[in-house]
Amino acid sequence: MTTRAEPGNDQSDPGVSAIMSERRQLLNLGYRLLGSLADAEDVVQETYARWYAMSAREQQAIESPGAWLMTVAGRICLNLLGSARARRETYVGEWIPEPLPEPTEWITGRSGADGTDPADRVTLDESVTMAFLVVLDSMTPAERVAFVLHDVFRYPFGEVAEIVGRTPAACRQLASSARRRIRTAQTPAGPGAGQAGIVRQFRTAWEAKDIDALISLLDPDATATADGGGLAATHLHPIVGGQRIAHAYAEIARLWDGRTTFLECTVNGLPGLVARQDGTIVTVFAFEIAGDRIRHIWAVRNPEKLRPWRIS
Repeated sequence: MTTRAEPGNDQSDPGVSAIMSERRQLLNLGYRLLGSLADAEDVVQETYARWYAMSAREQQAIESPGAWLMTVAGRICLNLLGSARARRETYVGEWIPEPLPEPTEWITGRSGADGTDPADRVTLDESVTMAFLVVLDSMTPAERVAFVLHDVFRYPFGEVAEIVGRTPAACRQLASSARRRIRTAQTPAGPGAGQAGIVRQFRTAWEAKDIDALISLLDPDATATADGGGLAATHLHPIVGGQRIAHAYAEIARLWDGRTTFLECTVNGLPGLVARQDGTIVTVFAFEIAGDRIRHIWAVRNPEKLRPWRIS
């Protein structure tokens, strides 16, 4: 099993440099598999702890340390995904993946080709959008790991099988099933500039509490989902329907009037909004836009998921 290592900065110990240069790759994998930067960081720490728990002789016997780290991290994520459904049963309200600011650190993955049809591939920046992560969250743990490792990080199925604990043929089927889910959920999206314009119009209409303007920007079957995790007030169930969303958000604007500032920003690689109160970001909004209408709004208010925004 092989993986690409980035150049390190520790010239005195090339071994340590090579090992630590894999950290970004491991974070990329963990975030896409778990939908949480905090959990991804925990996975990275556990992975490195297992590496340094080995003797120097054991470490030297490993032909590709980078591949070993990715294998261990993948297995840790698989185990965490297996228990995630049980943990979600006690989660208050809807669970949304943790939103991230500018995508620069989260779109670096493994390069290279293995002969797979490009039509079956997704680009790394697409694999970090909120809509994409939500679809990933609907998959079984094995589907998610097989798909992300193969279609996003370009690992051949023989190597994926080592991590998932199934045959290469079974992993191929898992990735194919996951790919069908992605294709079913995909919506045609306009260019980034066009999406930014729609988000800007939404912000303007929202601040003005202009219900008619909001309705015109929302797909009639749009859905708005919020995640407060029991730590911030929000609607516990998705709001379905453009008109219902428009009225609900106009009421939110009324309640927040005078103490909230809305700012346009990048959320998981696409145009989004943040709400700031008393200098603190209290909500991050991600959007899925199909054509010239907003199809889905994800509002993350759980303060534990907003940590990257408070330090960015």
